[in-house]
Amino acid sequence: MTIIVFGSINIDLVATTSRLPIAGETILGEDFFKIPGGKGANQAVALARLEIPTYMVGRVGAQSFGAELVHNLQLAGVQTENIFIDQTVSSGVAIITVDYAGENQIVVIPGANGRVNQEDIERLSQLLPTATALILQLEIPIDAVVAAAKAAKDANIQVILDPAPAQANLPDELYQLVDIITPNEVEAGQLVGFPVDNQESALKAAKVLLQRGVKCAIVKLGAKGAVCATAEETFFVPAFPIHAVDTVAAGDAFNGGLAAALYTGLSLHQAIIWGSAAGALATTKMGAQTSLPDKLTFDYFLAEKEL
Repeated sequence: MTIIVFGSINIDLVATTSRLPIAGETILGEDFFKIPGGKGANQAVALARLEIPTYMVGRVGAQSFGAELVHNLQLAGVQTENIFIDQTVSSGVAIITVDYAGENQIVVIPGANGRVNQEDIERLSQLLPTATALILQLEIPIDAVVAAAKAAKDANIQVILDPAPAQANLPDELYQLVDIITPNEVEAGQLVGFPVDNQESALKAAKVLLQRGVKCAIVKLGAKGAVCATAEETFFVPAFPIHAVDTVAAGDAFNGGLAAALYTGLSLHQAIIWGSAAGALATTKMGAQTSLPDKLTFDYFLAEKEL
């Protein structure tokens, strides 16, 4: 059995600066990196690096980094035969600025990701009988996300949604199709319409998401931990103390660790610990996929923490 990731595949163009610019300001940067990214591809690599059988379904452009992006996924161990090479558009691009504190600003140009459609759903549907879970994000058209979730539900496959980039008005039907939703505090605030910045507000937000039909809501609070709510229980998982140099892809690493733990049969509580560990490790390196931990590093980290 496998896990399928259906979503975006980007190239990340990353600039590092002493601080993030304000509107209208030009500042000098320090370094520049070109790194494979995209929330879908990141989460596929996060899973494959943890040695989980992983399929990626999505699109890249025939020009502008497409072949490089597919090759990088293959190097990570992701199955890529269901990635469509779109001849009509460029690959997706994310332009990222990161400051010395590890905070970031990101602009995403969808490119081929914006063309994901029913043809891709059909390719996804052919894979679903081999899967235990489908992982989704919001960097592809929302109609495709809903259709993919429906296809997974029809196949009795678990649906995990990372609602990023944040959208205030997700379709009501999507919530009904989601087994686990994993917003960070900013995304949770966008979804529920009130600020989310601590355990109390995170729990309140999680309960709102349950009321909308989600079976499990996990609100990630970064260095402040994570709050989880289901119909049966609510609990808090503290974050791992770590020196962060770049928070890009930390949420993607979290989803990879979470899904990997569930794939191996661990409890929801243990899965959030795995997600938190993977997310913490991702903040110790620059970039998106370049920061995602391999299984040896991940296992050593958990052993060191006696988990």
